[in-house]
Amino acid sequence: MRVFVIAGEASGDKLGAALMTGLASLVPDITFDGVGGPLMQAQGLQSRFLMDELSVMGLAEILPKYRALKARVHDMAQAVLDTKPDVLVTIDSPDFGLRVAKLVKAGSDIRCVHYVAPTVWAWRPNRAAKMAKHIDQVLALFPFEPPFMQAAGMRCDFVGHPVVTDPMATPDQAASWYGDGPLIMLLPGSRRGEVSRLLPRFGEVAALITARHPTARFAIPTTANVTQIVRDTVADWDVPVQVLDADQRDAKAGLFAAADMAVAASGTVSLELATNTTPMVIAYDMAWLSRVIISRMLLVDTVTLVNLVSDTRVIPEFIGKDCEPAAIADAALAVLDDPSGQMAAMATTMERLGQGGDAPGLRAARAVLDGLADAHQE
Repeated sequence: MRVFVIAGEASGDKLGAALMTGLASLVPDITFDGVGGPLMQAQGLQSRFLMDELSVMGLAEILPKYRALKARVHDMAQAVLDTKPDVLVTIDSPDFGLRVAKLVKAGSDIRCVHYVAPTVWAWRPNRAAKMAKHIDQVLALFPFEPPFMQAAGMRCDFVGHPVVTDPMATPDQAASWYGDGPLIMLLPGSRRGEVSRLLPRFGEVAALITARHPTARFAIPTTANVTQIVRDTVADWDVPVQVLDADQRDAKAGLFAAADMAVAASGTVSLELATNTTPMVIAYDMAWLSRVIISRMLLVDTVTLVNLVSDTRVIPEFIGKDCEPAAIADAALAVLDDPSGQMAAMATTMERLGQGGDAPGLRAARAVLDGLADAHQE
């Protein structure tokens, strides 16, 4: 069996690696081709180019790289058509992956699977109908997503979220962070643009919290592509902060387990925090053009995944024009004073995402194989 797989950023690389592991355990003679990061490469993928080329988010951010991305779309589609795999799996990064799938479907009957349902429940609901023209199957991370995809005519399998299999910190890893005063994580994201926008504001938040809690301690775990930006930014802060490099995995695991709370960018990190029962405040902003366009199209009253999965609104969030340090700091101080309101929502979220069941990567692999088998019977 031959699988062509395309991932465009770190979260997709993690999903892709787990899927590849699951498929390899079920189909011993499987081979992989495509684009992925270090985790997928560790599973045997020889990436056709650096995955970082696709790690772009936001309408305004994409525009300067449009021509290069468009060329990559055509290159990847042609590679799929030339190699004729049993299935193409595009992972997240819909602006890239779905364009590849569209060209592949226009020139073949190769089965196309998209892993991670686009957020049609949040904005641009017409994307599901457009997807259905060239996507045969969707692998969904959230239990509320399949009806949206199925209504548009695609098979959709809820396979669980990979956060439920993340290893937990050992007692020793967590203990290394214990000390006087509250321990607060600042999580400004993993993309350079969002870190440049959010981290200065998070610095103001830290200063405001310190005025109330002089013994507060702050730490920022980073990914390799933003470590230097973070270090350069915090160098001018009056508030001491510990910056973790990407390779300090044990320290990061302990930090997530020991932290009293986090101020975090919107995204899947809220689920990582929920796994560790770490209370949080969510804050996010984007480039002005992206903010204006997306704010007008948004269909939900919260973008925080814990709120959505748990059907609550207990996680405070400050998005777009509301991403102001004073308001964020007030909410953070309230959470520090009483974090109990978030605990039940985090537990419900983990249960609904599949904690305690089969690993999502294995469930995704079974879904891909089952979809292929059904297609062959038609």
